[in-house]
Amino acid sequence: MQPAALIEQELAAAEVAWKDDNDGKARVCARRAVARAAEEWLERRPTARWHGDAMEHLRQIQQDASFPLSIRQAAERLSTKVTHRQTAPFTNDPISDAKLIIAHFSTRDL
Repeated sequence: MQPAALIEQELAAAEVAWKDDNDGKARVCARRAVARAAEEWLERRPTARWHGDAMEHLRQIQQDASFPLSIRQAAERLSTKVTHRQTAPFTNDPISDAKLIIAHFSTRDL
């Protein structure tokens, strides 16, 4: 399956989970969609790749000052654990945050 199809598959699963009031699954699927987009983008780069799971990709995005602040903030919200929702930036719309980051990857220069 092509990377774009895998990203869309994860976003579709996130949408279904969100509509079924399964916020946890929606967040996981949204994170995986971002990770797949990051991996696709990293494949096109001449520099070293990031390694790790979806949460590691989100941490890398948060820490990389070359990403716009809005993208880094979306990654931070999306990576915040539910148990820290009262004390850390937290997204109430993980799918929109994921789509924002994914759209940035599709337009970002190498």
